[in-house]
Amino acid sequence: MALNLDTLGLSATVTAQGISAPDYQTILSTIIGYFQQIYGTDAYLEPDSKDGQMVALVALAVHDANNTAIEVYNSFSPSTAMSYALSRNVKINGIARKAATSSTVDLTLTGTAGTTVINGSVRDANGVIWNLPDSVSIGVDGTIVATATCSRSGAVAALAGTVSQINTPTRGWTSVTNATAATVGSAAETDAELRIRQAQSVALPSVTPFEALDGAIANVEGVTRHKLYENDTGSPDANGLPAHSVAAIVDGGDVASIAQTIIRKKGQGVSTFGSTSVVVSDYWGNPHTIYFSRSSPVPVYVAIELKVFTGYTTQIGNDIKAAIAGYINSLLIGDNVLLSRVYSPANLGVMSGGESRYYDINSLQIGRSAGSVAAANIVTNYNEAVTCSVDNIDITVTS
Repeated sequence: MALNLDTLGLSATVTAQGISAPDYQTILSTIIGYFQQIYGTDAYLEPDSKDGQMVALVALAVHDANNTAIEVYNSFSPSTAMSYALSRNVKINGIARKAATSSTVDLTLTGTAGTTVINGSVRDANGVIWNLPDSVSIGVDGTIVATATCSRSGAVAALAGTVSQINTPTRGWTSVTNATAATVGSAAETDAELRIRQAQSVALPSVTPFEALDGAIANVEGVTRHKLYENDTGSPDANGLPAHSVAAIVDGGDVASIAQTIIRKKGQGVSTFGSTSVVVSDYWGNPHTIYFSRSSPVPVYVAIELKVFTGYTTQIGNDIKAAIAGYINSLLIGDNVLLSRVYSPANLGVMSGGESRYYDINSLQIGRSAGSVAAANIVTNYNEAVTCSVDNIDITVTS
């Protein structure tokens, strides 16, 4: 019986549900069936035979070609594309994958009104240099807020009040300080993070100004996370936002760029609210004071009591700490820390029989300080962002 090459059923196919292909074993079995149809059912095709190895190679080639077709098909969608394919896809939305960033800090420069600092820099208490924008002019009130960038890449921290040394003395510039802690740098944007921002970016030309402003802030260079709130009522809301105002909580990014984005995208007649103020000009050159806030960090402390079994090691304890810290640090601005959710990362691989088989959690407590941990949720304000270091997690073991 002649073979019908149109109905072999070995290739990848595209339907309304997407692309699919037979698995390797199905392909191998089908090719063996056709081989025996040609050469007889008594043909010896076991793996130790030459013909069997040849059939296996042909099946593997078909399988590899199908997998390549599936990867190419998936690379055309932002929801399934990976790595460089995803980076190319999001260009159609007018955005690009964020590269690794350096830490930034908002500085208050004080001095003689009108003084211009060219290519200035400052040093923190650890001697790390932070570079100011190319040109910064002190305002009429004798101060100016500017965002400095760390000269070192990576997550360089600086607590409030520690960036206070002028590194490039300039006549008329007398002092500098940082009222808030620095926003630490971040690694290059992951595929998952880029997919989220791609979804937000489609709101840039939206009809609703709120979504447009949210998408625009997300795409300001250097912004690592943000949260936007709106009070569209005629009186202050529960968060303290004035009537008919928006409040942007933004981590990372240059203060001037953020303020310029807000004034361009916010609705007409809508005021801004926040603890940071920046004077920017509108389309016609008129000055406006734009307000927004940096998030207030909330350190989270965790206390765990474990009943351990044979096979438990200190490395397992370190893995528990890393998993809990990773989960808490992934929460968004304004998110509460729910005690029940912390149990999931604390139970390492419980569904797959992982390291959790070596211990049982007797108690789990969380709090804003080591002395206030309790078996209760941590409720945050709208402008707070929880953080957790592995050093803040204390594990007590009992046998």
